[in-house]
Amino acid sequence: MEESKYKVYNDQRFGEERALYGAQFVELYNCKIDGEEDGESFLKESRRVKAFKCYFALRYPLWHSHGVSLTLCNFTDTSRAAIWYSKSVYAKSCDFKGIKALRECSKVTLESCRAVSQEFGWFSKHITVKDTEIESEYAFLGSKDIQAEGLTLTGKYSFQYAKKSDFTNCTFKTKDAFWHSRNVTVTDSVIDGEFLGWYSENLTLINCHIKGTQPLCYCRGLKLINCTTESCDRSFEYSDVDAGIKGDIVSVKNVRSGIVAADSIGEIIITDDSKVETKAEIIERSKMTQ
Repeated sequence: MEESKYKVYNDQRFGEERALYGAQFVELYNCKIDGEEDGESFLKESRRVKAFKCYFALRYPLWHSHGVSLTLCNFTDTSRAAIWYSKSVYAKSCDFKGIKALRECSKVTLESCRAVSQEFGWFSKHITVKDTEIESEYAFLGSKDIQAEGLTLTGKYSFQYAKKSDFTNCTFKTKDAFWHSRNVTVTDSVIDGEFLGWYSENLTLINCHIKGTQPLCYCRGLKLINCTTESCDRSFEYSDVDAGIKGDIVSVKNVRSGIVAADSIGEIIITDDSKVETKAEIIERSKMTQ
């Protein structure tokens, strides 16, 4: 259908149940999805929807929708579970404040958005995130094919079970990040939080600053390239690792295999009660030059 065939709604309010259920080729400008009718599922099963400066305050507005473009829209904390089971969603300069705002979606782009949403982005795939701020208790659980640049994320338990994803120039303040993740690369980023990356497989960190206690334990195929650390004690326990640390690290403990190289290491801990054979090579560059 040609662009001129879109049905346009300007400055309207929609409060009833399924107000535009199954709608196709619609444009909404300055509309409000709100009201005492308390209706749900405003645009469920919709196709080719464009919304500009719209206000969403009711539940489940975009479920099973395809081809959605959102610009400068506001999803309030009462618009819970806003976008589920949808495909080809583009959001620019939008606010998401409802719990579980995005779940089980594919081909989603978030650009210059802000989300304050517990359980954000669960079980989704083909996600592009650019210059976006997210505050979430469990961000992107079980999601895959995430491409993020300029993402600032705050919260606990982020990217658990994530797969095949790349993060560049990001800032993470998050506990238990990347647990059980597989084939994830993080580049030129800051990761601040306890217990980073446990049980991960093929996690690669390049030019990253890592802060927090007991990082990167029980890992397989772990790589650190030109990274720096802060307050990282008892690192790499039971991990298979190839780590190049620029500067110091507080301590390493019972490294399973591979190489850990740093300018200096405060303490190398190898305990008699280790549950695995520790065969890793631990290198302190400062001692090699003495």
